[in-house]
Amino acid sequence: MTKLNKRLSSLALLLALCLLLTSCGTKQRALRRKPYVKETFTMGTYVKITAYDQGHEKAIAKALEIAKDYDKKTTVNQAGSELDEVNNQAGIQPVKVSKSVYQLLKTAYEYSAQGTGFDMMIGSLTSLWRIGFDDARKPSQAEIDQALPLVAYQLIQFNDQKQTVYLTQKGVKLDLGAITKGYVADRMTDYLKQNGVTTAIVDLGSSSLSLIGTSYRGDKTPWSIGIKDPNQDVSAQIGLLAAQNESVATSGVYERYLEVDGKIYPHILNPETGYPFDNDIQSVTIVSPKGVDGDALSTTLFALGTKKGYAFIDKQPDIEAIFVDKDNKVYVTKHLRDRFTLEKGSRYQMGKISDLKS
Repeated sequence: MTKLNKRLSSLALLLALCLLLTSCGTKQRALRRKPYVKETFTMGTYVKITAYDQGHEKAIAKALEIAKDYDKKTTVNQAGSELDEVNNQAGIQPVKVSKSVYQLLKTAYEYSAQGTGFDMMIGSLTSLWRIGFDDARKPSQAEIDQALPLVAYQLIQFNDQKQTVYLTQKGVKLDLGAITKGYVADRMTDYLKQNGVTTAIVDLGSSSLSLIGTSYRGDKTPWSIGIKDPNQDVSAQIGLLAAQNESVATSGVYERYLEVDGKIYPHILNPETGYPFDNDIQSVTIVSPKGVDGDALSTTLFALGTKKGYAFIDKQPDIEAIFVDKDNKVYVTKHLRDRFTLEKGSRYQMGKISDLKS
């Protein structure tokens, strides 16, 4: 055998070995032809898991139980939850909570401390407005003025050793509704991944989506996610986003609001003024590695408005956003532009962020 033939033979053997190692290292997904869909009503919405992996029914059922467990422990709209007890004991004594609730509260504190619009103590205001409930009303200015000093995340004390929390002033109220869905979606996603689920969507009321893996159509094919039209019914969309292994969270003024004397008051409250944020944003979709980031940052963006919010997102690593303003213009941050497609024949138009004055 000539030296050239020997060299070619060695290269062929090396290539075959590389291909063998690559195929052995790549785990093939065993997927269903039709998805396995399971849902439950909790946290004030339908929580749904759509999975394409074969088997894993028990893990999916358990993941839904995670959402129900958090709802039972963290709701502030029904008596008997752990957060309800913490609120009831404000200014009186510390309350021992479960490990899961303690970790959620510590996470909420971290986001509150960033000072970007989210405050875990917003409860004294949300309990006045009650937007989204039958008894919703516009509070008087005197009521709002009385509540505002109580909206301060600093009015909580943690005891890591005893796993207790203490609200240091009477009247202070926790309300974690702004981040709980994203946080719970993360916990559900972690559990499913740990139990072998590779291809699924965790959906908390369509506003918080957590995508596991790539689409069932192929290992290199992302999921196609519809971005809701803020002016139409639930099924209508402004366009499609290609996404995989990440969270997609959408918030908008259309979700819950109160109308008084012809004026619309959306549900996202400004902790500094006591009134709903009032700017040019109709809706914002945040794409992030974790759902809790998307939930917390949505409050931040509603505080800033489209132009300042866009600039803020530009500085955040691994965070992208799609803004829809009240002029039906769509603004997509730079790393999403090749992943978002506007619906054909849509009433919406792609906007240039440089055209906005503020």
